[in-house]
Amino acid sequence: MYVDNSYAKADLVSVIIPCYNREQFVVDTIKSVLAQSWPDIELIVVDDGCTDGSRALLESFGTSLTILEHPGRVNRGQSAAINLGLQNCHGEYVAILDSDDLFAPDKIQKQVTFLIENPEIGLVYSNGYIIDENSNIIHGIYYKNHKEYSNPNNVLLDCYFLLPNNSLVRKKVFEKAGGFDETLRAAQDHDMAIRVAEITKLAYLDDSLFYYRRHKDSISQKNAKRRWLNGYTILKKAYSRYNYPLSTIFGRLAVLNFRLGQCYYEEKRYLRAGLLFIASGICNPKRAIGVLIGKEEVSSPH
Repeated sequence: MYVDNSYAKADLVSVIIPCYNREQFVVDTIKSVLAQSWPDIELIVVDDGCTDGSRALLESFGTSLTILEHPGRVNRGQSAAINLGLQNCHGEYVAILDSDDLFAPDKIQKQVTFLIENPEIGLVYSNGYIIDENSNIIHGIYYKNHKEYSNPNNVLLDCYFLLPNNSLVRKKVFEKAGGFDETLRAAQDHDMAIRVAEITKLAYLDDSLFYYRRHKDSISQKNAKRRWLNGYTILKKAYSRYNYPLSTIFGRLAVLNFRLGQCYYEEKRYLRAGLLFIASGICNPKRAIGVLIGKEEVSSPH
């Protein structure tokens, strides 16, 4: 029997890009992967039923990447697209990149080197920059004093790192955690981050290795309300799966109620918003007081 050993390199990295109608950005995204200083990279792009010019752009790269698609080229959402890539990749390490974001040239090299030197770590993420649709830097992602405590309680309370986008993960960790939840069309990244944090150690590199693009058509901008509604489902799953203390559960409920209240406020549904703000305060009075007196800054729900 013939065995293909062409992908048997111990340090191969699989980069998976789920793509749905990103003709404006996907070329730059792919080029940022092809420009990586790490030599052993397998690039997989999943065409999640694109209806614009994205597919032709993907095909223009020839053998530099592998294109996957669902039967009938249907759109099944980001989770299903990533899962298809995970099922067909060969690397020991996996990096997943949204089709409108960018990697710095040494992103993979620095993160692979770290994981090789720290075998007890299953996921490493880094600092980076928020950029606009023209790739202009808006601000950094983390403050200089950011630290990673590898505590699943912290990850459940606040989705503070971007999984998958600025992370490198051992493939065996994804296999143990299970696939991305295909019933979630928003917040599936936070759900996976929680599950990963429950089974492996996390680490942070204070290097700016990633560019996270914000624009009017980005998933985070369009699906904020759905994301926070899905948060209740994710919280229920987490509570049934792992022994979280009640302080963590109520702390997360406070966040979800507040963020969803912001979404309803934007819709001018003020009564619904007000009730959610009150519920948030009941779940976490200390934090609510901090918001009221201006001690804690309030950010956008998007």
